[in-house]
Amino acid sequence: MKPIKTYRLYFAILAILLVVFFLINISLGSVRIPIKQIVTTLIGSDIEKQSWQYIILNYRLPKAFTAVLVGSGLSVSGLLMQTLFRNPLAGPFVLGISSGASLGVALLIMGSSVFAGIFSAFFLSSYTIAIGATAGSFLVLLAIFIVANKVKDTMALLIIGLMFGSITTAVVSVLSYFTSKEKLQQYIFWSFGSLGNLSWSQLAFLAILFSIGILITITVLKPLNALLLGENYAQSMGIQLKKSRYLIIIATSILAGSITAFTGPIAFIGLAVPHLTRQLFNTQNHHILLPATVLFGAILMLVCDTIAQLPTSEYSLPINAITSIVGAPVVIWLLVRKQKMIF
Repeated sequence: MKPIKTYRLYFAILAILLVVFFLINISLGSVRIPIKQIVTTLIGSDIEKQSWQYIILNYRLPKAFTAVLVGSGLSVSGLLMQTLFRNPLAGPFVLGISSGASLGVALLIMGSSVFAGIFSAFFLSSYTIAIGATAGSFLVLLAIFIVANKVKDTMALLIIGLMFGSITTAVVSVLSYFTSKEKLQQYIFWSFGSLGNLSWSQLAFLAILFSIGILITITVLKPLNALLLGENYAQSMGIQLKKSRYLIIIATSILAGSITAFTGPIAFIGLAVPHLTRQLFNTQNHHILLPATVLFGAILMLVCDTIAQLPTSEYSLPINAITSIVGAPVVIWLLVRKQKMIF
């Protein structure tokens, strides 16, 4: 374990990097905006070009904030799942939450062909797609809670969560087979993930859900540390295992479910960041890992989004593609060094 001064230095460095990459993310894109002009806009002063101010306040600033919330939320979800299941390859979506959200969106987009006129247009609005994803995640969460009440083995719960994901994926495949190519294309575009579609009101709602998920996580930091040594040890320490497991599942569902609802499924961030954080801080203490994971996840997501924007180009890449390119080598590295990990 590193001394407290070292941790403080690491946190200071991560905080500075977060600010730097936040400004770089806003600066780069199809139109390059000088960072000085961005700072001037953020403090409320007038800048050289009003078009720059409009781009910053209405497009790039909300997208940068979205990247921070998404990266942090998915990373914390991954940390919770890896600790709960004591599995280094567990991610935020192992309980089938992402698959449930995908099913909800698939039913709205590819199932909307049975409706006509105003109903079809209503079902395909941005708000109802988010509502559909949330409803799908909630139904899977409800099923998980029913199972968790009857299953005491955590690993069995993990397998059941994966089975729920397989079922929902199968239903989506059936819908894809019978839908039109236009509807299928729209669903595929949603599955690519996007950080740039949120309005300020949607971003505020996502921030509220993110805050609730983090607050619940803070309440289970002690049980998370105890679970590192196994469920029997946690119970011997006076941890209410059933209650703690419910709270961990709720926090993960709120974070991962809300993020998926608003931005689509985004891979690998939740899987890779907790491991990178453990390697950097060389600790298993969740009182340190939680804030470090929040910062690290936000930074990595900002970096991935900056790359996806293809600076100076009018095109942009799917964010899911970039996070996979960054995350997949990490997963390979983890598998190679699996025997050296402490769980």
